[in-house]
Amino acid sequence: WYVDAISDDGQHALSIIAFVGSVFSPYYASAFAKYGHAVKADNHCAINVALYSPEQRRWAMTERGQANVQRDAEHFRVGPSQLAWRGDHLAIDLDEISVPIPQRVRGSVRVYPQALCNYTHALDDAGRHRWGPIAPCARIEVELAKPGLRWQGNAYLDSNEGDEPVTVPFKTWDWSRARMADGSTAVIYDVTQLNGARTLLAERFMPDGSWESFQAAPKREALPATFWRIDRGVRADVGSATQVIETLEDAPFYARSMAKPAELKINVPAWGALVIENVPLVPVEVPILVPFINTVTPCSGLFLASVTLPVIV
Repeated sequence: WYVDAISDDGQHALSIIAFVGSVFSPYYASAFAKYGHAVKADNHCAINVALYSPEQRRWAMTERGQANVQRDAEHFRVGPSQLAWRGDHLAIDLDEISVPIPQRVRGSVRVYPQALCNYTHALDDAGRHRWGPIAPCARIEVELAKPGLRWQGNAYLDSNEGDEPVTVPFKTWDWSRARMADGSTAVIYDVTQLNGARTLLAERFMPDGSWESFQAAPKREALPATFWRIDRGVRADVGSATQVIETLEDAPFYARSMAKPAELKINVPAWGALVIENVPLVPVEVPILVPFINTVTPCSGLFLASVTLPVIV
């Protein structure tokens, strides 16, 4: 499950990802390499929190095993943090420790869907990976005691489910969303499989839960690469004015950016920033493990850099 949000004043942003079998986990990758589909994803759960606020940036992700996980149709707890449906909203209660500097991330996040959406679509040829926007048009209330943050804004909630790790069929994974001036949300999914097949989805989701497809630009516009040389890009017309406003996340395996949106071929102007995620998924023979200090569990002290390398490190 994935939540991202931007405050109404544009000064704050966050993302929260609840993992059952984390794509970022070196432990899950190692277990899958050894045991294949017999590996238990429930033994590799985490709630990843990223806060992007002036002088209050935080990143936390502690992986926990099945003994510290509880979940059912309306509730998911990983250690001291949890997500739960409560009436008309998704309640997220956080109690995490950030890295590399250990600092508390504690408080509540409430996501209020304008409507629930029942759209789902396979992302690969075999149908083993499926994307479903749960509440692509939503409001959010953030109240954190640590760090002291309180704001409201627009939000997006979706889910990705798979019968295997995403590294099995995919080579690249690009996703972007923009809130439109009429309150709708435009999403573009652009993924490439290892066999060369490409899935390109371009959908506009309305506040009432309905949706309609639109024609994405035929070519992927290259954006400046990140420090870790991740190939950033977005579907846009050649010569369009897409500009990276801010790089929110720059890691060896993942990039999240905010950009000034170009024309999305929708007769409605975009409002605010375009959120872009780029993930290279080509497997490496030996993962690079970047050490971080964390006082919660050893599992949160290592970070998998799943990048393409010319040499074995």
